[in-house]
Amino acid sequence: MKIGFIGCGNMGTAMLNGILQSGLVTAQDLTASAKSEETRMKIKNELNIRPADSNQEVVKCSDIVFLAVKPQYYETVIAEIKDIVKQEQIFVSVAPGKTLAWLEERFARPVKLVRTMPNTPAMVGEGMTAYCTGARVTADEKEQIAQICRCFGRVEETDEGMMDAVPAVSGSAPAYVFMFIEAMADAAVADGIPRAKAYTFAAQAVLGSAKMVLETGMHPGALKDMVCSPGGTTIEAVRTLEKTGMRSSVMEAMRACTKKARQL
Repeated sequence: MKIGFIGCGNMGTAMLNGILQSGLVTAQDLTASAKSEETRMKIKNELNIRPADSNQEVVKCSDIVFLAVKPQYYETVIAEIKDIVKQEQIFVSVAPGKTLAWLEERFARPVKLVRTMPNTPAMVGEGMTAYCTGARVTADEKEQIAQICRCFGRVEETDEGMMDAVPAVSGSAPAYVFMFIEAMADAAVADGIPRAKAYTFAAQAVLGSAKMVLETGMHPGALKDMVCSPGGTTIEAVRTLEKTGMRSSVMEAMRACTKKARQL
């Protein structure tokens, strides 16, 4: 299996690192292109995979091609490569807002297409990737894509109609979590805890809490109730969060994110 990446920014690099560390394929089976010479040197010297001189070169030597560029560059990139696409190749989108129908229209020919939405925790092997597939992708090929995405975290297949909501709850969500950790740490520093320890305490609390949700299968509300003793410190903090609109702020932010994704 030969895998190619058109684009090698933060997301592409995270995915490539996960694939390499998993041992699913060897470095010789991976190729990537990039616009800047600096990034091409990173591909060669840090990832130790083959840098391609052009996007067309990636397509020519790959069975599966990840389009890991920003949404605004998709039309240009597809125009560059569409005339050399082979019938058996699979093209994987990682951009929000670009539907399977929109992608196929730009290729202007029948193409095996997969739409994905990963997130940056893929950098540490804890990514979350949602995906949906076009009609030409077989069951075996679908599993092949899922296997690749498992190299850098969890994978869930979803209906395409839900894909525009995925950035809000997963793709963009790490930014909200980082802001929450930063705010928790700032408050801890204000109360006298050194900055480095404050980040460690806050980040580990988030990590452990997320793990409890995933591994216990319990409702987050029930897990919250377990921490809230009558008349205690936690319920007082929760009361203040509700009073200041935390829940509503998160929901409004996510709705804005979904709206923006649909406009891309």
